[in-house]
Amino acid sequence: MTATPTLFRDVLASLPAVTHLGALTLHNASGQVARLENKPGQAGSLAVYHALYQQFGQIDAAAARHGLVLFAEHTADARARPGAHPNIDRLLAIAEQGGATLSCQLEALA
Repeated sequence: MTATPTLFRDVLASLPAVTHLGALTLHNASGQVARLENKPGQAGSLAVYHALYQQFGQIDAAAARHGLVLFAEHTADARARPGAHPNIDRLLAIAEQGGATLSCQLEALA
């Protein structure tokens, strides 16, 4: 990506395809934190987290900051309405509150 689009729908169009994925699970040192499935309502977050995993190899503070840019206008909404966007809230916690780095595990589409 040379320039980050400003609308989430444009960001999604620029990200690597996730049609081969069934889910992506996130883990901290204590175990599974979240599971993002390739289904309506989660597919966009799956695409963002997958792109972050491909670029950074994990979800650390640098990856989380980049993810907040990728979520575009939804990041501002998440800041205004904590809890409304848990997948963005997770990135905010890592990027801005010193949250734990997360590893990712990909699950192929069954």
